[in-house]
Amino acid sequence: MIESKVIEKGSLQEAPADDNTILIQRTVRSGQSIRFDGNVVVMGDVNPGSEIVASGNIVVMGALRGVVHAGALGNKRATVAAFKLQPTQLRIANHITRAPDGDYLTPEYPEIARIKDGVVVIEAYQMGQDKQTKIG
Repeated sequence: MIESKVIEKGSLQEAPADDNTILIQRTVRSGQSIRFDGNVVVMGDVNPGSEIVASGNIVVMGALRGVVHAGALGNKRATVAAFKLQPTQLRIANHITRAPDGDYLTPEYPEIARIKDGVVVIEAYQMGQDKQTKIG
C-alpha cells in the first residue's frame, strides 16, 4: 500500500500542490525513495538508485534515470513524463519495462510513457493527447 503524503521528513522543499499532487522541488538522489498516494511532480532530476512510487501520474522536470512506478494501485491510465526519459525501470500499473540495452540517443524533446493496447509505449510529448506520436 502507498503511504499517503509521506515523503522524506525534515525537508522544507516538498509541499502538496493540491490534495492529490505533491511537488518535489529538488533532485531525488540515489538511495532516496518517495511514495505518494496521488500524482508526483519533481522539479529536478531523478538519479539512478532512487525510486518514486505514485498511485497517479509522475512528471519529472529534468532527467529521469531512476526507478518509477506510476499507477501503483492498478491505474492503467497513469502516465510518466520527463524532459529526459531514461529510467532504470519504468512501471505503469502492472506493466514493467526498462531502458534498452546498448547506446540510446536521447531526444531533444520531452517524452511520455503510457499504456496503449496493453503495451507500454514512449511518445514525444506534445500539447493535447490527440497529437501524441509514437517514437521508434
